[in-house]
Amino acid sequence: MGRLSKKTVIITGGAQGQGAAEARIFATEGANVVFGDILDAEGEAVAAEIQGSGGNATYSHLDVTDEADWQNAIDLATTRFGGLDILINNAAVLIPRVPIEERTAEEWDLVMGVNAKGIFLGTKYAIPAMRASGGGSIVNISSIAGIGQSTHQEPAYAASKGAIRIFTKVTAAQHAKDNIRCNSVHPGPVDTEMFRAAFAEPEALANRLARVPMRRAGTIDEVVAGVLYLASDESSYVTGTELVIDGGALSM
Repeated sequence: MGRLSKKTVIITGGAQGQGAAEARIFATEGANVVFGDILDAEGEAVAAEIQGSGGNATYSHLDVTDEADWQNAIDLATTRFGGLDILINNAAVLIPRVPIEERTAEEWDLVMGVNAKGIFLGTKYAIPAMRASGGGSIVNISSIAGIGQSTHQEPAYAASKGAIRIFTKVTAAQHAKDNIRCNSVHPGPVDTEMFRAAFAEPEALANRLARVPMRRAGTIDEVVAGVLYLASDESSYVTGTELVIDGGALSM
């Protein structure tokens, strides 16, 4: 039996990168996977790949800022699989760093909408479904940007990831009574499409990795291993915590 056997999970941002890796690995671990994104063609391709490998995965269009999309995803999970056990709030956007006075209100709202509001809406709609299932685990993907190394952070992104950190603790404290756990994961630089786009220039990449004692970016699999632990019953006494996976970056 897998570590998530017979559990039902919703994953956001699942069409590519870390979200797609989570969908694949969670299905391998026996979960019923419902995952969403706004990249429908890519999402359907990932679902077909997982199904072709014997996994149980269903793709649903999910704009995390849209309440109707969230309700559809929750309804899909509960009607098809009988409940909801795990929510992985993974979807995020990152924009180029500029000084605070050059950031536009529209850009700020975009980042806060996807990164912070999206996690709020997912949690809002997941809680009743998890309560009906007898409990569950919510894992929110934040960043070390929400904790430190503030000199180097993009302001809107850092603010959104800090909001996730505190919202996670509030959720954990208020819903432990429902047997719902909530934890956040704080990766450092991880080799994803978004990271490579942000640090496309060799000099920029070298400068970023100079702030990591291990002198390399993490891998998607290294982060997903932590997410899997928090999603599974192996972490049954863990809630309200922040798991940092950063190659030692916050120690500098």
